[in-house]
Amino acid sequence: MAFERSRNFFPFENKVWLSSPTMHGDEMTYMQEAYNSNWMTTAGSNINALEELIQDYTKSERAVALSSGTAALHLAIKLAGVETGDYVFCSDMTFSATVNPVTYEGGIPIFIDSEADTWNMDPKALEKAFELYPDVKVVVLVHLYGVPAKLDEIQEICEKHGAILIEDAAESLGATYKEKQTGTFGRYSIISFNGNKIITGSSGGALLTSDLHAANKTRKWSTQAREQAAWYQHEEIGYNYRMSNVIAGVVRGQMPYLEQHIAQKKAIYERYQEGLKDLPIQMNPFDEENSSPNYWLSCLTINPEAMTKQVRSDNDVLYTKEKGKTCPSEILDALNSINAEGRPIWKPMHLQPIFRLNPFVTARGDGRAQTNAYIVEETAEVGTDIFERGLCLPSDNKMTVEEQNRIIEVIRACFE
Repeated sequence: MAFERSRNFFPFENKVWLSSPTMHGDEMTYMQEAYNSNWMTTAGSNINALEELIQDYTKSERAVALSSGTAALHLAIKLAGVETGDYVFCSDMTFSATVNPVTYEGGIPIFIDSEADTWNMDPKALEKAFELYPDVKVVVLVHLYGVPAKLDEIQEICEKHGAILIEDAAESLGATYKEKQTGTFGRYSIISFNGNKIITGSSGGALLTSDLHAANKTRKWSTQAREQAAWYQHEEIGYNYRMSNVIAGVVRGQMPYLEQHIAQKKAIYERYQEGLKDLPIQMNPFDEENSSPNYWLSCLTINPEAMTKQVRSDNDVLYTKEKGKTCPSEILDALNSINAEGRPIWKPMHLQPIFRLNPFVTARGDGRAQTNAYIVEETAEVGTDIFERGLCLPSDNKMTVEEQNRIIEVIRACFE
């Protein structure tokens, strides 16, 4: 459906992206080092240096550089001992890459609903899930859009039930909870350097752990599980998951700019917050007392009373136009009309066709829960509600103030 409102906006000559790589030049230096030294493989000085940089920055005891965040998650699932038929509790509102590795090992994801304070896994729903499935021993937690989850509560529940916590910190590198880096709370944690992340190698990821044996096992598995022998000896199934020395050079060149990128992303979030403050919307929330996000993506939800009718199928959407109201699809169409990229909120996993038969647990109950974002019925599926009313805004840290101001004007026009 084409965007049509009373005001016309000229499109940007160059596309304003959701979140694209921001390069600085140092990356080329380290890539050239790999080339000059002829270490164009999954070993070399860039990999060693990057693992040290990650450990120093996150204060993690061990870091293993891998080909992707998904590869890191897969090996974390193996380290946790997930086997065929095992149930695993997983964040519901996330990208499928969080959940797919569970299925690689034959596990069965059980999806845990979000809470409205941070949009992350709801501790109440997790506690209820353990009542329903007391034998579950692995929890996969996501820090959505760079916002830390309620880690104290999640950790306490996992410890109470003897479960291993795996952190998917793919989106939250640089974010902290009580001044401690996300990705350092789980027994095994992962970060991502995919092309849209806050720092990038075009691809790549890392597994973080305090367990030396687990780190060594990860290195072995990621290089085809070759044994220590003069010939090619294999006693386990392995994978081609080690990071390339060339990719490591890109990430190595990016790491010194992480704090700069976070500051730029924060400024973008705050400009949206100020520019849209009198509209019936809420920005993606976080626990201001205990956490500092990395502001990877700025998102918003439209208040229920300001939502026009919107209907989505598995691959299409229809919405009506109504004075003073709008919906995520209309705003996304409006952004597209000026050559700016927005995205829907992650569609919850329990709504995905591939996972529709999997168990899903929400914190159902009587009464109402007051949050810092909006009032939500506890009987509602919180993640589904956020998906229906929310969207991700252009958050590229190369976006100019003038470009962002025009984007804000376009969003405001949708409510006219």
